[in-house]
Amino acid sequence: MPTSSELAARVAPPRPRPSLLRTAYLAGVALVFLFMFTPLIFVIWVSLFKNEIITFPPQGYTLRWFGNAWANAAFLNGFISSIEIGAFAMLAGLALGVPASFALVRGRFPGREVLAAFLLSPLIVPGIVAGTAIYIYFVEIELMTGVRMIATLPGFIVAHVALTIPWTVRLISASLVGLDRAVEEAAMNLGARPFTTFRRITLPMIRPGVVAAGIFSFIVSFTDLEMSLFLIGPGRSTLPIAMLQYLEWKFDPTVAAVSVVQIAIIGVGLVVTDRFVKLSKVV
Repeated sequence: MPTSSELAARVAPPRPRPSLLRTAYLAGVALVFLFMFTPLIFVIWVSLFKNEIITFPPQGYTLRWFGNAWANAAFLNGFISSIEIGAFAMLAGLALGVPASFALVRGRFPGREVLAAFLLSPLIVPGIVAGTAIYIYFVEIELMTGVRMIATLPGFIVAHVALTIPWTVRLISASLVGLDRAVEEAAMNLGARPFTTFRRITLPMIRPGVVAAGIFSFIVSFTDLEMSLFLIGPGRSTLPIAMLQYLEWKFDPTVAAVSVVQIAIIGVGLVVTDRFVKLSKVV
Protein backbone atom coordinates (compact mmCIF):
# COMPACT_ATOMS: atom_id res chain seq x y z
CA MET A 1 0.00 0.00 0.00
CA PRO A 2 1.36 3.46 -0.93
CA THR A 3 1.88 5.85 1.95
CA SER A 4 0.03 9.18 2.29
CA SER A 5 3.10 11.14 1.17
CA GLU A 6 3.39 9.03 -1.97
CA LEU A 7 -0.31 9.57 -2.73
CA ALA A 8 0.09 13.34 -2.23
CA ALA A 9 3.08 13.34 -4.56
CA ARG A 10 1.04 11.55 -7.24
CA VAL A 11 -1.94 13.93 -6.89
CA ALA A 12 -0.03 17.18 -6.61
CA PRO A 13 0.86 18.69 -9.98
CA PRO A 14 4.56 19.18 -10.65
CA ARG A 15 5.92 22.64 -9.87
CA PRO A 16 6.46 24.66 -13.01
CA ARG A 17 10.07 25.44 -13.70
CA PRO A 18 10.93 29.12 -14.09
CA SER A 19 10.99 30.07 -17.71
CA LEU A 20 14.06 31.48 -19.37
CA LEU A 21 12.28 34.82 -19.92
CA ARG A 22 11.42 35.19 -16.23
CA THR A 23 14.96 34.32 -15.22
CA ALA A 24 16.32 36.94 -17.59
CA TYR A 25 13.82 39.48 -16.21
CA LEU A 26 14.85 38.84 -12.59
CA ALA A 27 18.52 39.02 -13.56
CA GLY A 28 17.89 42.36 -15.27
CA VAL A 29 16.10 43.72 -12.19
CA ALA A 30 18.97 42.57 -9.98
CA LEU A 31 21.50 44.30 -12.24
CA VAL A 32 19.51 47.56 -12.14
CA PHE A 33 19.39 47.51 -8.34
CA LEU A 34 23.10 46.68 -8.21
CA PHE A 35 23.83 49.60 -10.53
CA MET A 36 21.76 51.94 -8.32
CA PHE A 37 23.22 50.86 -4.98
CA THR A 38 26.86 50.37 -5.97
CA PRO A 39 27.77 54.09 -5.55
CA LEU A 40 26.21 54.12 -2.08
CA ILE A 41 28.08 50.98 -1.09
CA PHE A 42 31.39 52.43 -2.29
CA VAL A 43 30.81 55.73 -0.46
CA ILE A 44 30.16 53.86 2.80
CA TRP A 45 33.19 51.64 2.18
CA VAL A 46 35.52 54.56 1.42
CA SER A 47 34.41 56.40 4.59
CA LEU A 48 35.98 53.56 6.61
CA PHE A 49 39.37 53.58 4.86
CA LYS A 50 42.36 54.05 7.18
CA ASN A 51 44.70 55.58 4.61
CA GLU A 52 44.34 59.33 3.98
CA ILE A 53 44.90 59.04 0.23
CA ILE A 54 42.18 56.86 -1.24
CA THR A 55 43.81 53.79 -2.73
CA PHE A 56 42.71 50.22 -3.33
CA PRO A 57 43.00 47.96 -1.50
CA PRO A 58 42.79 49.97 1.75
CA GLN A 59 45.53 49.61 4.40
CA GLY A 60 42.92 49.16 7.13
CA TYR A 61 39.69 50.56 8.48
CA THR A 62 38.86 53.30 10.98
CA LEU A 63 36.05 55.60 12.12
CA ARG A 64 38.27 58.65 12.65
CA TRP A 65 37.03 60.38 9.49
CA PHE A 66 33.60 60.86 11.03
CA GLY A 67 35.17 62.73 13.94
CA ASN A 68 37.38 64.65 11.54
CA ALA A 69 34.34 65.71 9.54
CA TRP A 70 32.53 67.36 12.44
CA ALA A 71 35.74 68.92 13.73
CA ASN A 72 35.84 70.81 10.43
CA ALA A 73 34.13 74.19 10.96
CA ALA A 74 32.96 74.40 7.34
CA PHE A 75 31.10 71.10 7.56
CA LEU A 76 29.62 71.88 10.98
CA ASN A 77 28.44 75.37 10.00
CA GLY A 78 27.12 74.09 6.69
CA PHE A 79 25.22 71.31 8.44
CA ILE A 80 23.64 73.76 10.90
CA SER A 81 22.71 76.17 8.10
CA SER A 82 21.17 73.37 6.04
CA ILE A 83 19.10 72.25 9.04
CA GLU A 84 17.88 75.78 9.79
CA ILE A 85 17.06 76.68 6.20
CA GLY A 86 15.45 73.29 5.57
CA ALA A 87 13.26 73.62 8.69
CA PHE A 88 12.11 77.12 7.75
CA ALA A 89 11.47 76.15 4.14
CA MET A 90 9.51 73.12 5.34
CA LEU A 91 7.25 75.19 7.62
CA ALA A 92 6.72 77.93 5.05
CA GLY A 93 6.04 75.36 2.34
CA LEU A 94 3.41 73.68 4.50
CA ALA A 95 1.79 77.02 5.34
CA LEU A 96 1.42 77.74 1.61
CA GLY A 97 1.01 74.20 0.32
CA VAL A 98 -1.87 73.04 2.54
CA PRO A 99 -4.37 75.74 1.45
CA ALA A 100 -3.12 75.50 -2.15
CA SER A 101 -3.70 71.73 -2.19
CA PHE A 102 -7.15 72.14 -0.63
CA ALA A 103 -8.10 74.71 -3.27
CA LEU A 104 -6.83 72.57 -6.14
CA VAL A 105 -8.54 69.36 -5.00
CA ARG A 106 -11.81 70.76 -3.64
CA GLY A 107 -12.15 74.00 -5.59
CA ARG A 108 -13.96 74.39 -8.88
CA PHE A 109 -12.84 77.63 -10.50
CA PRO A 110 -11.57 78.76 -13.91
CA GLY A 111 -7.88 78.14 -14.42
CA ARG A 112 -7.59 75.44 -11.76
CA GLU A 113 -5.70 73.11 -14.09
CA VAL A 114 -3.37 75.92 -15.13
CA LEU A 115 -2.64 76.78 -11.49
CA ALA A 116 -1.98 73.12 -10.68
CA ALA A 117 0.43 72.82 -13.61
CA PHE A 118 2.16 76.04 -12.53
CA LEU A 119 2.66 74.86 -8.95
CA LEU A 120 3.96 71.45 -10.04
CA SER A 121 6.09 72.70 -12.95
CA PRO A 122 9.33 73.05 -10.91
CA LEU A 123 9.38 69.26 -10.60
CA ILE A 124 10.25 68.90 -14.29
CA VAL A 125 12.81 71.72 -14.36
CA PRO A 126 16.47 70.75 -13.75
CA GLY A 127 17.97 72.32 -10.65
CA ILE A 128 20.62 74.22 -12.59
CA VAL A 129 17.94 75.75 -14.82
CA ALA A 130 15.77 76.67 -11.82
CA GLY A 131 18.75 78.30 -10.10
CA THR A 132 19.58 80.35 -13.19
CA ALA A 133 15.95 81.43 -13.61
CA ILE A 134 15.60 82.51 -9.97
CA TYR A 135 18.91 84.35 -10.15
CA ILE A 136 17.76 86.31 -13.22
CA TYR A 137 14.39 86.95 -11.56
CA PHE A 138 16.09 88.41 -8.48
CA VAL A 139 18.24 90.60 -10.73
CA GLU A 140 15.11 91.97 -12.41
CA ILE A 141 13.49 92.64 -9.03
CA GLU A 142 16.55 94.58 -7.91
CA LEU A 143 16.60 96.62 -11.12
CA MET A 144 12.90 97.50 -10.89
CA THR A 145 12.51 98.07 -7.15
CA GLY A 146 16.02 98.48 -5.77
CA VAL A 147 15.41 95.63 -3.32
CA ARG A 148 18.41 93.32 -3.18
CA MET A 149 17.57 89.61 -3.13
CA ILE A 150 20.71 88.03 -4.57
CA ALA A 151 23.22 86.71 -2.01
CA THR A 152 20.89 87.56 0.90
CA LEU A 153 19.39 85.22 3.47
CA PRO A 154 15.75 86.24 2.72
CA GLY A 155 16.25 85.63 -0.99
CA PHE A 156 17.92 82.29 -0.32
CA ILE A 157 15.05 81.18 1.93
CA VAL A 158 12.41 82.34 -0.57
CA ALA A 159 14.08 80.24 -3.26
CA HIS A 160 14.09 77.17 -1.00
CA VAL A 161 10.43 77.70 -0.13
CA ALA A 162 9.65 77.76 -3.86
CA LEU A 163 11.63 74.53 -4.15
CA THR A 164 9.52 72.75 -1.52
CA ILE A 165 6.03 73.90 -2.56
CA PRO A 166 5.62 71.48 -5.53
CA TRP A 167 6.35 68.44 -3.35
CA THR A 168 4.10 69.75 -0.58
CA VAL A 169 1.21 70.28 -2.99
CA ARG A 170 1.68 66.88 -4.59
CA LEU A 171 1.84 64.88 -1.34
CA ILE A 172 -1.04 66.68 0.39
CA SER A 173 -3.18 66.53 -2.75
CA ALA A 174 -2.65 62.76 -2.83
CA SER A 175 -4.00 62.58 0.73
CA LEU A 176 -6.98 64.80 -0.05
CA VAL A 177 -7.97 62.82 -3.14
CA GLY A 178 -8.34 59.62 -1.10
CA LEU A 179 -10.23 61.31 1.74
CA ASP A 180 -13.82 60.27 2.46
CA ARG A 181 -15.87 63.47 2.47
CA ALA A 182 -18.81 61.83 4.28
CA VAL A 183 -17.22 62.63 7.66
CA GLU A 184 -16.83 66.30 6.72
CA GLU A 185 -20.39 66.50 5.47
CA ALA A 186 -21.64 64.90 8.69
CA ALA A 187 -19.78 67.49 10.75
CA MET A 188 -21.25 70.37 8.73
CA ASN A 189 -24.72 68.87 8.97
CA LEU A 190 -24.31 68.92 12.75
CA GLY A 191 -23.57 72.65 12.67
CA ALA A 192 -19.80 72.89 12.31
CA ARG A 193 -18.56 75.85 10.28
CA PRO A 194 -16.23 75.25 7.31
CA PHE A 195 -13.12 76.41 9.15
CA THR A 196 -13.99 74.32 12.22
CA THR A 197 -14.59 71.31 9.99
CA PHE A 198 -11.23 71.80 8.32
CA ARG A 199 -9.38 72.29 11.62
CA ARG A 200 -10.98 69.46 13.59
CA ILE A 201 -11.93 66.94 10.89
CA THR A 202 -10.06 67.43 7.62
CA LEU A 203 -6.64 68.39 8.97
CA PRO A 204 -6.38 65.43 11.40
CA MET A 205 -7.46 63.06 8.61
CA ILE A 206 -4.78 64.31 6.23
CA ARG A 207 -2.13 64.55 8.96
CA PRO A 208 -0.09 61.66 7.48
CA GLY A 209 0.15 63.54 4.19
CA VAL A 210 1.12 66.75 5.97
CA VAL A 211 3.86 64.97 7.95
CA ALA A 212 5.15 63.26 4.82
CA ALA A 213 5.12 66.55 2.90
CA GLY A 214 7.06 68.26 5.66
CA ILE A 215 9.73 65.54 5.82
CA PHE A 216 10.12 65.32 2.06
CA SER A 217 10.27 69.12 1.74
CA PHE A 218 13.01 69.23 4.34
CA ILE A 219 14.98 66.57 2.44
CA VAL A 220 14.66 68.47 -0.84
CA SER A 221 15.91 71.69 0.77
CA PHE A 222 18.61 69.94 2.80
CA THR A 223 20.17 68.25 -0.24
CA ASP A 224 19.85 71.09 -2.77
CA LEU A 225 23.10 72.10 -4.43
CA GLU A 226 22.43 73.40 -7.95
CA MET A 227 20.09 76.25 -7.02
CA SER A 228 21.99 77.15 -3.84
CA LEU A 229 25.20 77.73 -5.79
CA PHE A 230 23.58 80.68 -7.58
CA LEU A 231 21.98 82.30 -4.54
CA ILE A 232 24.21 81.71 -1.52
CA GLY A 233 25.70 84.84 0.01
CA PRO A 234 29.31 85.50 1.08
CA GLY A 235 30.28 84.02 4.42
CA ARG A 236 27.41 81.56 4.30
CA SER A 237 27.32 77.92 3.21
CA THR A 238 25.21 74.79 3.24
CA LEU A 239 26.40 71.24 3.71
CA PRO A 240 26.34 70.28 -0.03
CA ILE A 241 28.26 73.47 -0.89
CA ALA A 242 30.78 72.84 1.91
CA MET A 243 31.36 69.33 0.54
CA LEU A 244 31.93 70.69 -2.97
CA GLN A 245 34.37 73.34 -1.72
CA TYR A 246 36.26 70.73 0.32
CA LEU A 247 36.75 68.56 -2.75
CA GLU A 248 38.39 71.48 -4.59
CA TRP A 249 41.43 71.34 -2.31
CA LYS A 250 41.45 67.91 -0.72
CA PHE A 251 40.29 64.38 -1.48
CA ASP A 252 40.21 62.07 1.50
CA PRO A 253 37.60 59.87 3.22
CA THR A 254 36.33 62.86 5.27
CA VAL A 255 33.90 63.91 2.57
CA ALA A 256 32.76 60.30 2.24
CA ALA A 257 32.01 60.26 5.98
CA VAL A 258 29.92 63.42 5.60
CA SER A 259 28.14 61.82 2.66
CA VAL A 260 27.29 58.76 4.77
CA VAL A 261 25.65 60.99 7.39
CA GLN A 262 23.73 62.81 4.68
CA ILE A 263 22.64 59.52 3.10
CA ALA A 264 21.47 58.26 6.50
CA ILE A 265 19.38 61.39 7.11
CA ILE A 266 17.82 61.16 3.65
CA GLY A 267 17.17 57.43 3.99
CA VAL A 268 15.44 57.79 7.35
CA GLY A 269 13.36 60.69 6.01
CA LEU A 270 12.25 58.72 2.96
CA VAL A 271 11.34 55.67 5.04
CA VAL A 272 9.27 57.78 7.42
CA THR A 273 7.65 59.60 4.49
CA ASP A 274 6.72 56.34 2.81
CA ARG A 275 5.26 55.16 6.13
CA PHE A 276 2.68 57.98 5.97
CA VAL A 277 2.14 58.37 2.22
CA LYS A 278 3.30 55.74 -0.27
CA LEU A 279 5.84 57.48 -2.51
CA SER A 280 4.78 55.30 -5.44
CA LYS A 281 1.54 57.31 -5.53
CA VAL A 282 3.22 60.68 -5.95
CA VAL A 283 6.68 60.12 -7.47
